[in-house]
Amino acid sequence: MDNGGNDQRPDIVSSGPARSGLAGRWIVVTVLLLLLVATAVLAYLGWTSAGNIEVPTSAYVAMAFGVIFSVVVGVGLMTLVFYSSRKGYDEPAVLVEDKDSDPDDTQNT
Repeated sequence: MDNGGNDQRPDIVSSGPARSGLAGRWIVVTVLLLLLVATAVLAYLGWTSAGNIEVPTSAYVAMAFGVIFSVVVGVGLMTLVFYSSRKGYDEPAVLVEDKDSDPDDTQNT
């Protein structure tokens, strides 16, 4: 880019991912792995600590309805997103001017 012969440019310091370097990436990976291990330990403890507890049929029915309802809502929302994208509803708004109006007749308020 030509800056009009002025070769002095201010130093730009990036605060993005390139500046954080390799150490920042390893910290993120380590934290995510620790969260995964903690989740697995809690899931194991929750699964094994219950013992032999009878779950009523109504609980299974409620869980099935919850899963079905969640899937229906997800499919419905994705269908609406697909439909609105195909029909052009996601395009930016465009001003459509009236062909019969005269540009000189506009009122400045």
